[in-house]
Amino acid sequence: MPDAVTPGPTPETGDAPGPGPTAARRRHDPASRGFASDNYAGVHPEVLAAIALANDGHQVAYGEDAYSAHLDEVFRAHFGPRARAYPVFNGTGANVVALQAVTERWESVICAESAHIHVDECGAPEKVGGLKLLTVPTEDGRLTPELIDRQAWGWGDQHRAQPRVVSLAQSTELGTVYGPEEIAAICRHAHDHGMLVHLDGARLANAAAALGCSLGALTTDAGVDILSYGGTKNGLMFGEAVVVLNPDAVRGIEYVRKLSMQLASKMRFIAVQFEALLAGDLWLRNAAHANAMAARLAEAVRGIPGVELSHPVRSNAVFAVLPAEVTARLQKRFRFYTWDEATGEVRWMTAFDTTEDDIDAFAAAIREEAAG
Repeated sequence: MPDAVTPGPTPETGDAPGPGPTAARRRHDPASRGFASDNYAGVHPEVLAAIALANDGHQVAYGEDAYSAHLDEVFRAHFGPRARAYPVFNGTGANVVALQAVTERWESVICAESAHIHVDECGAPEKVGGLKLLTVPTEDGRLTPELIDRQAWGWGDQHRAQPRVVSLAQSTELGTVYGPEEIAAICRHAHDHGMLVHLDGARLANAAAALGCSLGALTTDAGVDILSYGGTKNGLMFGEAVVVLNPDAVRGIEYVRKLSMQLASKMRFIAVQFEALLAGDLWLRNAAHANAMAARLAEAVRGIPGVELSHPVRSNAVFAVLPAEVTARLQKRFRFYTWDEATGEVRWMTAFDTTEDDIDAFAAAIREEAAG
């Protein structure tokens, strides 16, 4: 019998009705684990406790509550005294709002061909944000000043969308990471060309944990102008934040957030989650654990006949090439995504709640199916 949450006393009778059509019931197996995305994970208990803490009573809506008022202080501890955070609902929204806030209608954004804003956001930056994306092929998802120069040209040519922003992902869609000196070199190069730098930090915490760096060292200190900071993949229930690092480069972000349908009325419940995540070291604990589980998985499958790791494991993503028939059998037992149908490459993601037992069970299944 699945667990049920029973409603409280009814106003009419004071009686507590038993589970019925409107009662919330547990409809999944809590022991089930998947490796398709860190979005599959639940909410960290400390974050759930924070949401409950903020729940009682009334607070002013649309960011005028006590928790949202404190949020800039939380972010400034990591990103410096000029940082200003604008909570939004999701990662695509964060990227679209951030990029709109630093571009005009005739300007464009340079990004890797594999970037999330190009591949996995259903065209939202272009269709909703009205931006032109100028993509560059990369070997490992990372841009360099030389690669950027393939698209950084044509200023003053009215026939070409004017390059204005370089967008980096940290960690990248291929699980690779930029060191702080690499980001600084890109920022110097972009700024020398009159461009700005946006960082898609959906998994910035994982990159910082992998490199042993502070969040500021990979962003503010390196010269990044605006950041999409990810919380959902790091233990939040929902919510990301656009973090303005260079206020001089941004115009009208409050209005852009609203017209992009990313202004939360009950913003306190996003703000308090970020406070739980960032005021202490929860962000780092969660990211470091997810990274460690990915490293454990990579080591466990290394040497299995027919399994070839296709990218270095630097964060919480493991990429491997498997025979198609092995993948098909394995996906009947565990959820994960095929990354490239042509090559047989797959992606396995770990999360803050992935356990060693989860990894060992998955690795054992991979070994069994590879031998099958």
